[in-house]
Amino acid sequence: MNINFGMWRKASWELIKMDSKQEWDALDVISKWLIATRSAVTSVTVYSCIIAGLLVWRFEPEKFNWLVWLIVTLGLFIAHGTNNLLNDYTDFTRGVDTDNYFRTQYGVHPLVQKFWDTKTQIRWFMISGFLATLAGVYALFQTEFNPTTIYLFGFGAIALLFYTYPFKYWGLGELSIFLIWGPILVSGVYFVLTGNLSGEIALAGIPFGLSVASINIGKHIDKLKEDAQKGVGTFPVRVGQTFARYVDIASILFAYGIVIYLVTTGYFSTFMLFILFAAQRALYAVGALSKPRPDGAPQGFEAFWPTWFSGFCFYHNRAFGGLFISGLFLDVVARSFPVQLPVSINWLGIITMAVWGVWKYIEMQRAKAKK
Repeated sequence: MNINFGMWRKASWELIKMDSKQEWDALDVISKWLIATRSAVTSVTVYSCIIAGLLVWRFEPEKFNWLVWLIVTLGLFIAHGTNNLLNDYTDFTRGVDTDNYFRTQYGVHPLVQKFWDTKTQIRWFMISGFLATLAGVYALFQTEFNPTTIYLFGFGAIALLFYTYPFKYWGLGELSIFLIWGPILVSGVYFVLTGNLSGEIALAGIPFGLSVASINIGKHIDKLKEDAQKGVGTFPVRVGQTFARYVDIASILFAYGIVIYLVTTGYFSTFMLFILFAAQRALYAVGALSKPRPDGAPQGFEAFWPTWFSGFCFYHNRAFGGLFISGLFLDVVARSFPVQLPVSINWLGIITMAVWGVWKYIEMQRAKAKK
């Protein structure tokens, strides 16, 4: 068995579809873990941790610790993967992930495809859970067992163990996703690094949390029929496709609205308006969500099926999250200059956005010319 660094990179960026057990058996352990835990999606955890780290760097740079941040980020990333392992195990043993169910159509499901058995799945879950718990214990010691850290640790454990059942069945899974990958995770990592907690930090995490939740809502709309048939009471199953689509549209639009609000109040600089370069993808997602889900893949979109709404939302989230982090990074760097800048930070942000916009326009024109 050779280490396949190429597969590590690929599995970390896109969902892998694989039908051959022989091909699966030839993979190294890390590749199997990345594929089985759908790391292309769990990367959103890393994004949230980066946002938290940058906020620490901006407001309390003297308290930023690379080692603590790396351990906590890795632990949370593994915890997210652990949740996905448990998610697949629970749905498989409850008879949900069968009969070409939605989950098995877009990625590897080791249990359904008989790449391994339930005992192996549990073993992987236990090892992953143990590693994630070690990072959590480290955070407890780092904060001297502060009650807030204990509450966060307990909430994380409950969310990991009970998201698939019963939260998802109660229609609370989507809300949990928003809270965890938005205000809770961002402010929680911030607290572990600084020992401080504030509503402003939680508010800064809401836009990305909404963007992540939009993927989850979109996915549950995509598999609404299958979930309804199997008694999985997700939010779209309980409220219907139309209302769920409007909620998903609102989650995307509010993500932009909150960032713009924070810029107008001076909490963020104009660098954060970099997110507007993701507006085109947002319009694609909103456009798709404004209409009922088609019965099959429209011409030219076969590769995206069956992840129709979730595919558009995921495509948007990648750009939104990357630009959110880029804008926040530039905001932090600009504020770190020990001398007075010749122009204000806001004007510097506007100038940078203008230059980037011109560069992107030229890039688009070159791409059109090649066609």
